[in-house]
Amino acid sequence: FKMQKGIDYIGITVSYMCHDGQGNFLLNKRSTNCRDEHGAWDFGGGSIDFGDTIEGTLLKELQEEYCIEPVSYEFLGYLDLFREMNGVKTHWISLEFLVEVDREKVQNGEPHKFEELGWFRLGNLPTPAHSTQENLLRTFKDKLAKFY
Repeated sequence: FKMQKGIDYIGITVSYMCHDGQGNFLLNKRSTNCRDEHGAWDFGGGSIDFGDTIEGTLLKELQEEYCIEPVSYEFLGYLDLFREMNGVKTHWISLEFLVEVDREKVQNGEPHKFEELGWFRLGNLPTPAHSTQENLLRTFKDKLAKFY
C-alpha cells in the first residue's frame, strides 16, 4: 500500500503564475498523463518532495515545466485546496508565487504532460480552467489587480 499525496495525507505544492511583464500569463493544457484534471488549463506547479525547500521546488519546477529561470518572483500567499476527484476527496496546501519570465526562453519541458502552452490575459483565460483557478484569482485579486 503506497500512501498518496493529497489523499492519504495533506499534499504540499508550489504553484506559480508566470507572466511576461506585459500582462500576459503562461498556462499549460494538462494531458491524460497528468495526475488529474485532464484537458484543463493550469498555470503550473509541482509538489514538494521530502528534503526539498520551497524555493528549490519553485526553481526546479520552472526549469522542468517551462525550461526557464525566473527574472523575478514574489510569494503571493497560500491556498487550502479541497477537491473531490473521481469520488475521492483531496486536500492540498498550495504555496502561490507570481513569477516574471522571459517569454522568448519559454519551452514546453514536459510535452508528455502538457498538450500545449499558451499566453493569455487574466481577463481572457482559456477554458476549461483548472478547478482551483477561480479560488486563486479571487484570493489574490488585490495583488493581481494591476494585470487586469
